[in-house]
Amino acid sequence: MAIGKKTFIIMLASSLAAINEAGAQLQYPVTKKVDTTDTYFGTKVADPYRWLEDDKSAETKDWVTAQNVVTHAYLDKIPYRKNFQEAIEKVFNYPKYSAPFRKGEWFYFYKNDGLQNQSVLYRQQGLDGAVEVVIDPNKLSPDGTTRLQLFSLSKDGKYAAVGLSKGGSDWQTYYVKDMATGKNLADELKWVKISGAAWKSNGFYYSRYPSPEIGASDLSAKNENHQVYYHIINTPQSEDKLVYENKENPQRFNTVETSEDERYLYLDVSDRGKGFDGNAIYFKDLTTSNDTAFKPLVKNITNDNYSVIDNTETHFLLKTNAGAPNAKVIAVSIINPDLSKAVTIISEMPEPMQSASTAGRKLFVDYLKDVTTRTYVYDMKGRLLQEVKYPGLGNGGRLGGNKDDKFVFYIFTSFTVPPTIYKYDIATGNSSIFRKPEVSFAPADYETKQVFYTSKDGTKIPMFIISKKGIKLDGSNVTLLYGYGGFNINLEAGFSATLLPFLNAGGIYAQANLRGGGEYGEKWHHAGMLLNKQNVFDDFIAAGEYLIAQKYTSKQKLAIRGGSNGGLLVGAVINQRPDLFKVAIAQVGVMDMLRFHKFTIGWNWIADYGSSEKDVANFKNLYAFSPLHNIKEGISYPAVLVTTADHDDRVVPAHSFKYIATLQEKYKGNNPVLIRIDTNSGHGASNTKKNIETIADIYSFIFYNMGVNPTL
Repeated sequence: MAIGKKTFIIMLASSLAAINEAGAQLQYPVTKKVDTTDTYFGTKVADPYRWLEDDKSAETKDWVTAQNVVTHAYLDKIPYRKNFQEAIEKVFNYPKYSAPFRKGEWFYFYKNDGLQNQSVLYRQQGLDGAVEVVIDPNKLSPDGTTRLQLFSLSKDGKYAAVGLSKGGSDWQTYYVKDMATGKNLADELKWVKISGAAWKSNGFYYSRYPSPEIGASDLSAKNENHQVYYHIINTPQSEDKLVYENKENPQRFNTVETSEDERYLYLDVSDRGKGFDGNAIYFKDLTTSNDTAFKPLVKNITNDNYSVIDNTETHFLLKTNAGAPNAKVIAVSIINPDLSKAVTIISEMPEPMQSASTAGRKLFVDYLKDVTTRTYVYDMKGRLLQEVKYPGLGNGGRLGGNKDDKFVFYIFTSFTVPPTIYKYDIATGNSSIFRKPEVSFAPADYETKQVFYTSKDGTKIPMFIISKKGIKLDGSNVTLLYGYGGFNINLEAGFSATLLPFLNAGGIYAQANLRGGGEYGEKWHHAGMLLNKQNVFDDFIAAGEYLIAQKYTSKQKLAIRGGSNGGLLVGAVINQRPDLFKVAIAQVGVMDMLRFHKFTIGWNWIADYGSSEKDVANFKNLYAFSPLHNIKEGISYPAVLVTTADHDDRVVPAHSFKYIATLQEKYKGNNPVLIRIDTNSGHGASNTKKNIETIADIYSFIFYNMGVNPTL
């Protein structure tokens, strides 16, 4: 049911009239309420804004337009908003390179000249050959929002599978490029998601979902029945061969990859929708027959994770946390793949193992020690050879390549060191700078501290604090606290040029490594998931209290920010401690913890969150911290800016829509509670321009609501 034109005009008029002076409450668009109620284990839960879940309805689109009118008019009146944008553009405008990767005699790399909306893929024959453009995504759409998500070369390098996404969506369409002519073949593979391209002979394996039902939204409908197909180049998708599906378990991810020699096909199966945090692995020998059944390498799905690193002539090498929360490397016989007889070749360490890969017939294993990278080199039997020496404490690693590589590349970065590419000689173990970024700012002007503060239950939590050198700790500094805390994901020490204008304006940036992440292994992850999720919020609140106690800032100068699971974090803590923060930025957040599993791949998060439909304990836990369901009247909320986008098909924008509608209904104070809804963008900004605009708006909103006029 769409609202009438007259009603919409009234909504717009009231929105335009809502641009009041600071200190007066904004008049938000009227959001209608419907009589919708769900019952969970005897508890009735109203959902009056359920209609906003329909992203295809004209009524929802009108509501989005009306909300954006209010938000953009508010942002437009901030006098230094454009100054922030120009400052971000200036520091961001320098050439950015990826580490090169090799296929035969060709080296491939990505480069962004500075402010290009998308990075361009280049190649050169040898490291000194002429550079040529392979794919320039900037030419694929007028607004630069078509992204190159996959580039996978065949074993001989003659063809490449190319995956493109449009407008920020997670959906991809695959094409095949002839690398000799540079032209695309006729191949077009649709409805690809959570997939790679596993080459074998004149084709590749990939994963896709069935086409959405007629009338269903491709951006919000639940994704089920992940299928594996084999595609032969120069044939239509309708002729692709179905290799694997499991209709009895439709909420599983089924992904595949082939070994470097294309002998083995590995099938990875996860079932997070049923609450399992681990996976199973099957394989088949493709030299025997493409029609042979998969054999189990890891037969049962549990909470243990396994990943194939490589294979020797006699063994599969796997990284796993089975019986080793910080992970280890095991070898499993190919002839008799009995997991119970696996041999540990690299034992568990006190620090969590982050990744393991091979190149030049060596094993490269990354560890994380107090959220900084350590990398060690082993032979293929697990004998330690040496450590990769980094220039300081920061984020590096992820060395990997081909068996015949003589050298590989890696990137090292930290909060104050822009990404620098190093060339690592496998025989000597020496690293040398291959490409150093040319920047217009002095990284030495900034400093990073790592502190450890105490959370509510006594746990020590690490936190990075970044500022310009010489800043005074008098409690007056505008401070932005960032967190995530979930899904075994680490917040590491990485450089971001877009942060510099915030620091130059006198701001302090703090990044807390909350439980729920993987900074200290699986135990750290488990301490912040499921029924332990409140620990994450306690950790974040304690971080804010620490920053205030140590005179970095005050309650009137403290802002918080988080995205996705971090958006949930922000929404939860301002319900629990609204007095602690002056400004809150919640980006693409999971705000409805009772219904998240009903959209796209949201069921995949049940392993971390639990499900409101599983049992009464899980329901009560989720209901207790769900940002949407814990907004209360009579609370003095901080200034809130929610950001989302129309093509976010990972955390659908309905989460943010329902959340802000409820907050605008119940909060009666003078702080703005606004939503910024981007177009042709997704879970992350779909191009450089949109990213810079979003960050400039966030910084402007923070300083404006703290009454601080920054010098830029």
